[in-house]
Amino acid sequence: MRRNRPGRGRVRTAVACAATAAVLGPLVWLWQDSLLPSAYSVMDMGYADYGGGPQGSHGAHAMGGASGTHHGGRDVTELVADTDRPADVTMTVVARKQRFRLASGRAFDGYTLNGQSPGPVIKAVQGQLVQVRLVNESVPGGITLHWHGVDVPNAADGVAGVTQDAVGIGKEFTYRFVADRAGTFWYHSHQMSHEQVRGGLLGALVVSPAGTAGVKDVVALVHLYGGIRTVNGREGDVRVKAAPGTRARVRVVNTEYGVMPAWVSGAPYRLVAVDGTEVNGPAPVRDQAVAVAAGGRADLEVTMPAGGSPVRIHLGGPAGVVLGSTSYDAPPVPRPAATLDPLTYGTRAPLAFDPAKPDRRFEYAVGRRPGFLDGVPGVWWTINGHLYPDVPMFHVTEGDVVRMRISNDSGEAHPMHLHGHHAVVLTRDGVAATGSPWWVDSLEVGIGQTYEIAFVADNPGVWMDHCHNLPHASEGLTAHLMYEGVTTRFTVGGSADNKPE
Repeated sequence: MRRNRPGRGRVRTAVACAATAAVLGPLVWLWQDSLLPSAYSVMDMGYADYGGGPQGSHGAHAMGGASGTHHGGRDVTELVADTDRPADVTMTVVARKQRFRLASGRAFDGYTLNGQSPGPVIKAVQGQLVQVRLVNESVPGGITLHWHGVDVPNAADGVAGVTQDAVGIGKEFTYRFVADRAGTFWYHSHQMSHEQVRGGLLGALVVSPAGTAGVKDVVALVHLYGGIRTVNGREGDVRVKAAPGTRARVRVVNTEYGVMPAWVSGAPYRLVAVDGTEVNGPAPVRDQAVAVAAGGRADLEVTMPAGGSPVRIHLGGPAGVVLGSTSYDAPPVPRPAATLDPLTYGTRAPLAFDPAKPDRRFEYAVGRRPGFLDGVPGVWWTINGHLYPDVPMFHVTEGDVVRMRISNDSGEAHPMHLHGHHAVVLTRDGVAATGSPWWVDSLEVGIGQTYEIAFVADNPGVWMDHCHNLPHASEGLTAHLMYEGVTTRFTVGGSADNKPE
């Protein structure tokens, strides 16, 4: 009988321990490296991407080398509307956590603005200065208001930890901006947004051009409350009186996390605006749906039939907006097989800049891979192959023409939202745009798709550039655009417990 030698057992144990260390050591390092500090500046994230342009004065920093110090330069709090100009539109909104009833009567536990959700529709005329005082009466964890699609001055962008601290219970914050672009927009919290927006902290903002008499204006804000689809807080149809021959503009706002189809039955329609920008030369459309990106808006215009028959605007399901005069009997019809393509819709028009000669070129490649996010293992989103917070900080100088290529190989669609700017779509999957300039602030990038967009860096600040499927943003699909010479004093986390996503 052969006996094991004591030394041989010790060797086996040592080998096993070494093998375990070889496997677990890198995992422990990756876990530790992923842990976020209790407070950090977004300027101290990831790595600098200058897009082939000149490197500025921002130096290396603590979390990985991207953007440098927050000392010197203009602080985001200095980027405000004219402080001496009186406001044309003023409103106070009071935020509460409470049980409330939707317009349909259903009770819901969530959040309200002035006792309702959606919050009040804020209306302005193009060129007016809007001033909104936000008071947090009882929302735990704090709140902000982000003006989605409005190119506000950076101090008014409403992103906790980037442009302000979250407004705690018993505190307030005042937003001021000039509504210099007519269009359909919306507002929502950007503190714990994946939870607070779903819970009801949102509303519509409409900026009308001067001289729009004779057009029936209808807001159609779509939101899910506890999985229940609503239009302006109603579970059923929204009925609007519209006389024969009347032109009606239905402002569709998709506040949800995925693309939403909208289509019209009972009359042809025109897609007259996308994301707050008018379409040039919109032609009448029949039997085609419009795909409205998450966070995006689409303005549909119809002329009511002379005979008085009703018109239905379908919004992702059987409920929608019914325009009528003598009757609202407009039963739902199935979604058309065809989808309108903004890449070719409308009439071409010149741009005010040349995207073929950009000052900066950036890549924003969305992927997915296993790893750790703040110590939590999982399969997480990546930007240019990197997990959050080791993501690019896109550096620009005011006046730069910027061209960005957005690609999606992550296996899921992503509605990409750049704060503070509108970008024009140049190509999709290598095919050039041939219709009206397609300006967006919320762009649905489908699985396997690639878009090229361009914009002028004309709004200084530190701006989020993230997926507006808000849980995706909270899972790391967030980067930032930073202007040379602009800094922020605010931090994610910290004493204000700022949680922008």
